[in-house]
Amino acid sequence: MGKIAFIFPGQGAQRPGMGHTLFQHNSAARALFDEIDRLRPGTSNLCFFGTEEALGETQNTQPCLFACELAAARALQSAGVRPDMAAGFSLGEIAALTIAGSVSLASGFELVTRRGELMQADAQKAAGAMVAVIKLDAGTVDALCREFDRAYPVNYNCPGQTGVACLKSELPAFADAVRAAGGRAIPLKVGAGFHSPFFREASRGFALALQQHLIAPPAIPLYSNYTGLPYEKDYALLLSRQICNPVRWETIVQNMIAEGADTFFEAGPGRVLSGMIKKIDPKVRTFCIEEYADLESAVKECRPC
Repeated sequence: MGKIAFIFPGQGAQRPGMGHTLFQHNSAARALFDEIDRLRPGTSNLCFFGTEEALGETQNTQPCLFACELAAARALQSAGVRPDMAAGFSLGEIAALTIAGSVSLASGFELVTRRGELMQADAQKAAGAMVAVIKLDAGTVDALCREFDRAYPVNYNCPGQTGVACLKSELPAFADAVRAAGGRAIPLKVGAGFHSPFFREASRGFALALQQHLIAPPAIPLYSNYTGLPYEKDYALLLSRQICNPVRWETIVQNMIAEGADTFFEAGPGRVLSGMIKKIDPKVRTFCIEEYADLESAVKECRPC
């Protein structure tokens, strides 16, 4: 029997109505949303009834996704599913930090809210965008980025898929270069060029915010976006640096599998991480916990776990 990993998605997974059926039908999720609303009134209402435009604002996206991710994780735990390790993609790393016991729910939510505010401010200063480059290996994408003044490989997702941040003004020429190399550049539903030098100021600001919080060693192995390895120390340093540096998701998943993970629960809206994991290793099992029906189905199938 292998190990269970909880994984948490990043910006772009948000959608109107997210988390609502979990709130309606699972008491652990409902209690989580109630607690979040005490910390930031109106957050659950924005998750359940907010428009796509409102949820797409980084200062809203990050706390709302965090709330939905933790609600899904709490619902899983209430059903007897316990993680042996955890990781999150971008802002999802704060949810992973919280579920691993390194910070309290209040601290995790305060951190992700502040992170969203800082990144929203930087997003407004630089006209950045992101694309997923597919059908090209990471080395080829790295080389293409070096041909442009401000294009950066920022998400090493899985074989044949690398996220790139660049100036909006450079995007058409970059997409042409990708096509000429035999790949495709797919625009991403995000508001800026995240995990790039565009966000150095937000990284510095988040480092200051982290100093105000006690971060304890995680109760389970917790994997860093910045290194792709389990945290050992320097939690604040790695968490702040990941804002303006690439996410090494493929490395994280490979390392989790090497440590025995064979079942991944993607807690929160969307199925992007599960799709990436299947491309990294199709033999592992993945479950996406977005709706209450997803929870029921996953728990029923995994009872032997």
